[in-house]
Amino acid sequence: MKHLISRRNFLKAAGVTTAAAAMAVGAPAASACWTGEKSEVTILYTNDVHTYIDKQAPELTYAAIAALKQSYQNAGKKVLLVDAGDHVQGTAYGSMDEGASIIELMNAAGYDVATPGNHEFDYGMDRAKELMRDADFPYLSCNWVDLRTNLRVLPEIKVFVRGGVRIAFVGITTPETFTKSTPAYFMNKAQTKYIYDILGGEDGQKLYSAVQKAVDKAKCLADVVIGLGHLGVDPSSSPWTSEEVIAHTTGFDAFIDGHSHTVMENKQVADASGRLVTLTQTGSYFANVGEMTIAPDGIISTRLVSTYDQEDPAVAAEQAAWVSSVDEMLGEKIAVADTKFYITDPVTGKRRIRSGETNLGDFVADGIYTYFNEVEQLHCDIAIMNGGGIRSDEDAGYWTFKTCKQVSPFGNVACLMSVTGKQIQDALEFAARFAGAEGKENGGFLQVAGATYEIHTDIPNTVQTDDKNVWIGSATGTPRVQNVKIYDRANGTYVPLDESKTYALAGMNYTLRNLGDGFAMFDGAELIKDYVSEDYLVMSTYAMTFGGVDAEGLPHLSSANSVLAEYPGYLLDYENPYGAGRISIL
Repeated sequence: MKHLISRRNFLKAAGVTTAAAAMAVGAPAASACWTGEKSEVTILYTNDVHTYIDKQAPELTYAAIAALKQSYQNAGKKVLLVDAGDHVQGTAYGSMDEGASIIELMNAAGYDVATPGNHEFDYGMDRAKELMRDADFPYLSCNWVDLRTNLRVLPEIKVFVRGGVRIAFVGITTPETFTKSTPAYFMNKAQTKYIYDILGGEDGQKLYSAVQKAVDKAKCLADVVIGLGHLGVDPSSSPWTSEEVIAHTTGFDAFIDGHSHTVMENKQVADASGRLVTLTQTGSYFANVGEMTIAPDGIISTRLVSTYDQEDPAVAAEQAAWVSSVDEMLGEKIAVADTKFYITDPVTGKRRIRSGETNLGDFVADGIYTYFNEVEQLHCDIAIMNGGGIRSDEDAGYWTFKTCKQVSPFGNVACLMSVTGKQIQDALEFAARFAGAEGKENGGFLQVAGATYEIHTDIPNTVQTDDKNVWIGSATGTPRVQNVKIYDRANGTYVPLDESKTYALAGMNYTLRNLGDGFAMFDGAELIKDYVSEDYLVMSTYAMTFGGVDAEGLPHLSSANSVLAEYPGYLLDYENPYGAGRISIL
């Protein structure tokens, strides 16, 4: 079953509108005849909030952001509030009503404009469009196009007039959205062709061209042009990073970014003409709110604010009500963890789940594997789980349904398919194509259950992909992934993968059926069983099968208590943050 709460009507926070009118693109410039003094303008900005709203002052929330904006307005200052994407997905507070409450909170907080991030599409194309229509603020994207009409889906720019200054925002969406959301959402119902594109280009030129055209239009209408992009600075996002976009275009005065979760208060990046552009990003999860100041002389400065001790009462009340509702629905205790489960490296603190094995990666994959073998009583040889679908560390202590929803918030469902050993090899090879590269994450890195494999990072990646990073062919050279072995329950050993043999492979429909993260090698595979259970419920079910039940009637999550401990020779070590040694990176 899937928990889905109907959208509730929220009260609007009082006094969050401004007297200054926003100018629509193509309308006469409202400040064209301005003869007075220009005044300072403040732009507050957020990115990658990912629905982390269960906080208390002085930590940041939408209620705090609303109060901060209002404080500027009460002081007679000119202020705008903008967001650079990834705000409707991340925790149970977003997924339980597919982003409806988050949009209401953003409306109440007084957002003026936003650009969609890749995760705005996680509930499907129709839902993404519905959420954008429900917003009281416009969404912008200069490079999201409908291939049936060759028209942009959203406006490319928005111009505001504040303090005698015309300020244009140019919206830009990462082309990685195809594989970091679900490619099937951008296709026709038969999944035979794309009907939407997010312009990127294998060399970035399609993206740069779309951005330059939008900037050129903005320059005709505004005094200041600001990029509002969800692009990021991760090397794995190249050639579509914000730094590369700035370097290949001219005309930006500043660029507010998202996607890579980078804390970047103020970085100066040279554009194609050599002019320096201010690039900034707040990090993620409401760690900071950005404050950009445009002085009367045009000088732009930025700073990051990590706390604010005031909250808008109306927004705070609605926020608290929604948090309480979700906590009540998902708050039942289902197990006790005897150890901490990691997606991060406990030493470096960096997100490891997308480049190496972790104990939580093992646990989630084991949950899928166990569900088909023990609950559905079907034969399953191997289960895979994309690292990008596992979202949070979990401390030792009580686990609830909410815990599992925090770890697996996407609402994907488990399925079982009959595939060849060659398809498994192709999937592991594709998933490992960035392994060992410094600073390169890959949401498609595969955690496994019922299998082991080696990644030889000294061997170059030769997997064939298209310009959207979707798999189109096997490695043309020596494979990086070697010594793949599949667990044989009959004899309690791991035996070498046979590429000509057929195996029962379990995973989420995101990866196996919907081209998620670009996994297209399973096209045409026979479906054994689909839509058995939602991701967090699969994980919850596994947690509740553990032994070691205490006086509260709660099972304890430890290796010895797993049903898989009864499988002779099965690799299991939840007590090790780096997992049981199923994936060797050499």
